[in-house]
Amino acid sequence: MRRRQLIDLIKNFGPILLAIALMFMATLVSADYEDGVNAAFAGDFDTAFIEFSEAAEAGLDLAQYNLGILYFTGQGVDQDLVLAFKWTEAAAHQGHVDAQANLASLYLQGIGTTENEAQGLEWLVRAAKNGHANAALSLANIYFEGDPVERDLVQAHAWAHMARVNQHDEAAAFISKIEPRLDPQQLSSARRLFARWQIEN
Repeated sequence: MRRRQLIDLIKNFGPILLAIALMFMATLVSADYEDGVNAAFAGDFDTAFIEFSEAAEAGLDLAQYNLGILYFTGQGVDQDLVLAFKWTEAAAHQGHVDAQANLASLYLQGIGTTENEAQGLEWLVRAAKNGHANAALSLANIYFEGDPVERDLVQAHAWAHMARVNQHDEAAAFISKIEPRLDPQQLSSARRLFARWQIEN
């Protein structure tokens, strides 16, 4: 209702008010999201769903991410994995790092969408390069195990190092497991690869 009145105001008084209106709209969206967070912490997921939905429809990535989780878990709304995927994807495209990691998992497992390993790995890489430690260690494991990609210990070491830099508790032990399997040239390649990723980001 508040947004409809705001839109009518813009139509009646023209573009001079546009900047002020957009600022006010952002405040309303933020308020919806904050109300949703407070409701979720209080265990009122029905209200959280309503508030997150309004903010998500208005384009707030945080709300889109949380709305995806509610649809995935079935809290405050009937479980709907397709809509969980939709909102997770929306947040991921806006740069929400946790959403990017979750989207990778949905693609890799075929949850709410058709299984797509290429897309899943692409989003996992994006999340890892954006600082998601779990995504980085997942990639380290994927390349170490060789599933669903060809085994590559250089990539495994580089991703494990990325996880360690981003404070993953298990990364150091993983690196200790990999390093004895690498010859000096491979170890040098892994370190150069990690350095290149840092420069790129």
